[in-house]
Amino acid sequence: MRKLFIILLTLLSIQTYAQELKCNVQVTTPQIQSSDKKIYETLRTSIREFMNEKKWTNYKFAIEEKIECSILINISERISTQQFKATIQIQSRRPVFNSSYNSVMFNFIDKDFTFQYEENQPLKFIESSYTSNLASVLAYYTYIVIGLDFDSFSLYGGTTFYEKAQTIVNNAQSSPDKGWKAFENKKNRYWLVENLLNQSYNSVRNCIYLYHRKGLDVMTNNQPNARGEIIKGLELFQKVNREKPGLFIKQIFFTAKTDELVNIFSESSPMEKTKVVKILKELDPSNSGKYNKINKE
Repeated sequence: MRKLFIILLTLLSIQTYAQELKCNVQVTTPQIQSSDKKIYETLRTSIREFMNEKKWTNYKFAIEEKIECSILINISERISTQQFKATIQIQSRRPVFNSSYNSVMFNFIDKDFTFQYEENQPLKFIESSYTSNLASVLAYYTYIVIGLDFDSFSLYGGTTFYEKAQTIVNNAQSSPDKGWKAFENKKNRYWLVENLLNQSYNSVRNCIYLYHRKGLDVMTNNQPNARGEIIKGLELFQKVNREKPGLFIKQIFFTAKTDELVNIFSESSPMEKTKVVKILKELDPSNSGKYNKINKE
């Protein structure tokens, strides 16, 4: 009887707590003409297991608390038997309290992506060293996704995970692989985590917290107050943008949030609409046409 009780407790524990991610993985090869397609399926399986079965934090996540995300790897060239050129798109979502709605947190296509993969070999990641570009890129974006999720629930809650992502960047500095170094361009892995950890830009992370925890999460109970908190966050972002225009994190934020912002403020008062449209056009001028829709509703 005692053994049965222990088994039941173990099963309950397995069912109640889980790894952090619920990650869907796709690997596509539209430009590659080859009869050898099996390697791409084993690659997808290896990545799915790496993302979903590895324990990334010290926190216990209930199954319903798992962070939903997706990875799309589009392979454009098989350079050699084990070397590939591709793009990788990472998207993550966050549930909104008291609703069935999921808010996009991160949606980015990384084009600086070449990697080596040996069929049927499990992916290995060691925090203290650079083992492979594939494992390092996947681990890096995992920590970014987890960090953004934690930032949305508690102020600066994602710091630990951004620091882990920065360690991966530091370990990759001697690698010939692109996307890790400051001098390559201003919109790569190096600069994304730099923007998130640079205390001069803390107001951006303040905005992420206000937008989600004080804004979206209370939208069903008090829409005017929720919209007001979101505007406060955008005003903090506006201040940073005036001091340091062109931050990479701005592109990341508005790629995820532009359409959502239009929906949020389309039912505002005329005065609030005028105010928020002005802020949004200053922050994200390339989407001014979308923000004009707020005033037309």
